[in-house]
Amino acid sequence: MSRVLCFDYGLRQIGVAVGNAALQTAEPLCTLKAQDGIPNWDQLAALLEEWQPAIVVVGEPSNMDGTDSDMAARARKFANRIHGRFGVKVALADERLSSFEAKQQAREMGHDGDYKKTPIDALAAMIILQSYFETAQSP
Repeated sequence: MSRVLCFDYGLRQIGVAVGNAALQTAEPLCTLKAQDGIPNWDQLAALLEEWQPAIVVVGEPSNMDGTDSDMAARARKFANRIHGRFGVKVALADERLSSFEAKQQAREMGHDGDYKKTPIDALAAMIILQSYFETAQSP
């Protein structure tokens, strides 16, 4: 199976995208609410059950110079929790500039700039997943 789920980890919202590793395609799926970076684990479990991914990709936020950002350790902990709770293979992917690119794409599609009302986290997850397909060995 070549299905992949990707998470754009955040403290208030976690973007989710789904992709096909064989075709190297990705699309935004949904945005999960989080409280201080902790999602509703039942919702996350339901996504894993529904999509049955061969691997889960979690965006790892780095600074532009490649050093860890403040969120990098939290994103890695989130990835480790997914692996520990669900036993699914997890990979980290560089997510530098994914939010910037997501905002740019959203504006081009007519987004009004109110990211609280209309989040772009799932679009950012799609961009992370596309980048992962381009740079990593996928399942």
